[in-house]
Amino acid sequence: MSELLTDRTVLTTLAVIGVLGMFVMLCRARRVSTSIEDATLRALHRVSQAAPELREGLTEESANRATPHLRELLQCVAVGLTDRSGLISWDGEANHHYADLAGRVGDVISDGKHAHIDHADLDCTYKGCPMRHASIIPLLVEGEIKGSLVVVADSGGKRVINAAEELGHYVCTQLALAELQESRERLAKAEVQALRAQISPHFIYNALNTISSFIRTDPEEARDLLQDFAEFTRYSFRATGLFTTLAEELRNVDRYLTLERARYGHDRLRVQLRIAPEVLPAVVPFLVVQPLVENAVRHGLASKRGGGTVTVEAADNGNEALISVEDDGVGMDPNRLNKEFTNAHLTGAHVGLGNIHDRMQSVFGNEYGLVVETNIGAGMRVTMRVPKYSPGVRPLPSADEPLESVEPPETPIDEVQEPAPTTKEPDADEEPRERTRTELATPSEPADTEEPAGENAAAEKSAADTASTAG
Repeated sequence: MSELLTDRTVLTTLAVIGVLGMFVMLCRARRVSTSIEDATLRALHRVSQAAPELREGLTEESANRATPHLRELLQCVAVGLTDRSGLISWDGEANHHYADLAGRVGDVISDGKHAHIDHADLDCTYKGCPMRHASIIPLLVEGEIKGSLVVVADSGGKRVINAAEELGHYVCTQLALAELQESRERLAKAEVQALRAQISPHFIYNALNTISSFIRTDPEEARDLLQDFAEFTRYSFRATGLFTTLAEELRNVDRYLTLERARYGHDRLRVQLRIAPEVLPAVVPFLVVQPLVENAVRHGLASKRGGGTVTVEAADNGNEALISVEDDGVGMDPNRLNKEFTNAHLTGAHVGLGNIHDRMQSVFGNEYGLVVETNIGAGMRVTMRVPKYSPGVRPLPSADEPLESVEPPETPIDEVQEPAPTTKEPDADEEPRERTRTELATPSEPADTEEPAGENAAAEKSAADTASTAG
């Protein structure tokens, strides 16, 4: 019995030791796993901290904010950033050695090849120098060397070199994103300038001509119209700002319609505004509603006998504002509209409509393009959705700004007579045609559409030409 107890005791002891051993091993594994996880989180934190600074471009201010995060990311002695002219930021120790590295930095920027320098190759008399190795990595962005990254480490070896090169790739990626953002901003400004250039010189001439006709007969009206014209041009040609509030945009639409109604007459140009107050603070791209209204007046109603009605609506749609511009004018063939819009980059047709469509998608996403509902003799309705909040989209604070200089035309502009109707209007007892809903394709994409066929093809083509959208 005693021998049995002894055997059991031995087995129990061995089992306990085994369990304790497994527990110790699991604890060690957990500590190692936790250490790796913590290091990963710290690295991700440093990467996220450095990214927005580098995306401001390779400037002294952004580099000074980024280099501490880059040094902590590698846990190295020092990190430096240079542009093509020289050092713009250094964080860490051993900065006295930059004079020794400056020549190699110039060589790296010139030939685009990495350089790796050991401390033993330098003439250093400082006994406590923390530097043992330095790597100089060229910063190549869009095929052009913008500067270099200098990594100073307290040890050498392949691992240090690989870490420095990977950090260089990361910095190049962020600088490339900065270049892309700058290009997008330049493109957005160019698109706004192109849209400003499309503001019809004929509208300006006719507006001033209309105002002059009221000077003797109704001076008070002339003064009000002149004020509206001044505010309209001030807003449309302002020098800065890619975004504005829907309230400001609609205020400019109201000025435009006031001037056009004075020209055409209130009976011939009727206006309906349905605006939900809660969407007025929504931020929209600058000059995104007024060109649609101008398109409705000039191409939808100007050629319609007896004129018609323009309806501007801004409705609350949950997290979005739903904006639409509608007219009951001549309309156009939807197939022709989509085909011409697809080739707009070649033909120049529908530049205004395409401009707005592209800017909406560029700012808010591809799902926020324009939707057009139209047909010959059925008028046109253009709808857009605007998020009530979008990151990075902010309106320009309202302030008095100088007007951009606008050069006068080289030749005088003759007043354009109102075009005669070129499309057959439906008879009173004829049922109006239904509109066709069209989500505009991206310009330059092929459009599988056909020209209208049949005996009315020529008349429909003429009506479509007359009712082409602004631009």
